[in-house]
Amino acid sequence: MNLPLHPTTATPLLQVRNLRVEFPTRRGTLVALDDVSFDIAPGEILGVVGESGAGKSLTGSSIIGLIDPPGRVASGEILFDGRRIDNLPYEEMRKVRGRQIGAIFQDPLTSLNPLYTIGRQLTETILTHLPVTAEEARQRAIRLLQETGIPAAEARIDQYPHQFSGGMRQRVVIALALAAEPRLIVADEPTTALDVSIQAQIISLLKRLCKDHGAAVMLVTHDMGVIAETCDRVAVMYAGRIVEIGPVHDVIHSPAHPYTLGLMGSIPAMDEDRERLLQIDGSMPRLTAIPAGCAYNPRCPRVFDRCRVERPDLLPAGATRAACWLHAGDMREAA
Repeated sequence: MNLPLHPTTATPLLQVRNLRVEFPTRRGTLVALDDVSFDIAPGEILGVVGESGAGKSLTGSSIIGLIDPPGRVASGEILFDGRRIDNLPYEEMRKVRGRQIGAIFQDPLTSLNPLYTIGRQLTETILTHLPVTAEEARQRAIRLLQETGIPAAEARIDQYPHQFSGGMRQRVVIALALAAEPRLIVADEPTTALDVSIQAQIISLLKRLCKDHGAAVMLVTHDMGVIAETCDRVAVMYAGRIVEIGPVHDVIHSPAHPYTLGLMGSIPAMDEDRERLLQIDGSMPRLTAIPAGCAYNPRCPRVFDRCRVERPDLLPAGATRAACWLHAGDMREAA
């Protein structure tokens, strides 16, 4: 599939091409990601959304080279700034991950070592990747804590993770992700464990820091509200594939894939008087039981014969692209 996956003329910072991730098991090989392709331009925030099990987090893990064994990239490629990174040796990839690509995870406690002070963890990261002295690294760490909204950063730098609240720990993790001035940040559900008011602060912080630092972001979430507030474009995933991708406004207000339409319909609107939210019947298929044709066909209200036997690629659908036969010129009448 060689469709242009980014509407601008900017050279993509990240290019994911036909990515396939497999997990060998005793009962056969499970395909967790199947033919996933997208670009992210410098300074852009791409949201990746879908139900649990859609493959969102695994896509992020593939980019940063942290797929849990026995999972592996079976085919396709990941290019960062034109250089292929999915086949790098572990130590090479570790340098890229710290220096060029930062990561923010859902639970800050998995990213922070409870035995070391916040300052030690930040300065070690800075010293590993940047040519600075220990004192310069400490001053940079204090500035990062200030930038991410930690009050009294000079004093708090010498405290331990357990002395910070959940929201403050997540700010520290963002500071850690930015420590080596990466050009891409993979943020996996960075606000899920936080209450709503803190979520808004973290999202606002992420947007501002990306703008100030010029970093591109891949934001993985199941929260369409976060996507609408934060992202330039959005990729909707289902059963290990991208089913729709396009500008966030168009995907939210004019969804082209029936699954995206179902996702949007399940969001409460403040200006509508609805007694019940819409729901998508059924559930995401297990990796051992992905149906033939379009994986969404058993749940789709607009399914027709072709959907059950032939799997669509991303097709032009107005301002977005959707993997749906409703947008194949020869099938619109049949639908």
